[in-house]
Amino acid sequence: MKKLGFGMMRLPTVDPKATEQIDLPQVCGMVDTFLARGYTYFDTAYFYHGGKSECAVRDALVKRHSRESFLLADKLPLMHLKDADSGEAQARIFHEQLEKCGVDYFDYYLLHCITQESYETAQRLETFAFLRQMQAEGKLRHLGFSFHDKAGVLEQVLSEHPEVEFVQLQLNYLDWEDERVQSRKCYETVLRHGKQVIVMEPVKGGKLAALPEEAAALLRGAHPDWTPAQWALRFAAGLDQVMMVLSGMSTLGQVEENTQSMAAPEPLCGEDRALLERTAEILSAIPAIACTACRYCVDGCPREIPIPDLFALYNSDQAALRQGREPDRDRYQSIAEGAGTASSCVSCRQCEQQCPQHLEITAWLERVKKTYEG
Repeated sequence: MKKLGFGMMRLPTVDPKATEQIDLPQVCGMVDTFLARGYTYFDTAYFYHGGKSECAVRDALVKRHSRESFLLADKLPLMHLKDADSGEAQARIFHEQLEKCGVDYFDYYLLHCITQESYETAQRLETFAFLRQMQAEGKLRHLGFSFHDKAGVLEQVLSEHPEVEFVQLQLNYLDWEDERVQSRKCYETVLRHGKQVIVMEPVKGGKLAALPEEAAALLRGAHPDWTPAQWALRFAAGLDQVMMVLSGMSTLGQVEENTQSMAAPEPLCGEDRALLERTAEILSAIPAIACTACRYCVDGCPREIPIPDLFALYNSDQAALRQGREPDRDRYQSIAEGAGTASSCVSCRQCEQQCPQHLEITAWLERVKKTYEG
C-alpha cells in the first residue's frame, strides 16, 4: 500500500465561501487520477465540508469505482456526542455515515479528535466497546483514533485500550519539538505501544507549502527539484511505523504533484533533516497564528465568522506589517463580506472547544480586529 492518503477535507468548491458546495466534477477527476497512479486510501469525516464530504466520497468514488479498488476511512465525531446521555446517538451517526458514503463497511474507522475531554465522553458512552462490536459485525475492519492532546493523555488512552490498531497524529517538521503540539513525544508514545501511525497535517494546512523566501531558498539549494510540500511529505513518510501520510488536496495539480513525489520518495539524509530544523527555526521566528484551516471552528459559529480565512490573511500580512506597510483591508472586507468580521465575535468560545490546535481564537480575533478594523 502506497503511503499517500487523500484527505477529503479541503476539496475544491464552486463557491469559496460555501464549503458545502463541492465541485464534484473536479473531485471526480482528482479521484480518478489518484487511483490511476496506484494510490488507494481516502479519508473523510462526519462534518467535513458542512457534512457533505461523505456524500462527495459516495458520488466521486464509491459509485464510480469498485469497492475492492480503494480503502475508506471515516470518523466518529465525539465533539457531537459530549451532551449525549446514551450510546444511541453514536450508533445512529455510525450507520448514517455508512449510508452517506454508500458502503457496507469502513476499512479504517477512527474516534475523531481524542482529547482529555472527548476521551471522557468516549469512556462514558462506552464508545470503544461499541466500535469493537461494529468490528465484530464486519462494519469496520481496523479501529483507531485521531489525537490532539498531550503525550500523557495519549499514554493513558493506549494503556487503557490496547485493542486500538493505529493512531492518527499531527506530524510535521515544524511541530516536531513544539511543546504545545508535542508531535515527537506523541509519536514516540505510539511507537512504545507498538501501534501504527497515520500522519495528518504533514504540510500544516498548507503553511509548509508556501515558505518565506529565506526558508525556501535554503531548501532549494539542497534539492532544486523538490517543492517545499515535497520536503514536508518526505519528512513524514520517512518516520518509522508510519503507514499513511494524509494530504488534504484541493486541486488536480496538488494530486499530480503529491502522487509523483510519493511514488518512490527519496529518504532524507542527516543534512536534509538539519536543513528542516533550520527551516523550522525561521518559521517559528515569524509571528503567526498556528491555524491549519481545518475549519472545525466555523461549524456552529453564531456569527458565521470565516475564522480560518481571516487568520490566513493575518498571517500572510505579517511581512508587510513588520516592514511598516499597511495591512490589506480591502481583502479583509472581501473575505468577511456576507459573513462576519472579527468584531462580530460574541466571545461564546465554542470555536475554542472545537479547535484541535487549542488556539485562543477569541484573543486572536481581537488582534485581527485591531489590525484591520482599528
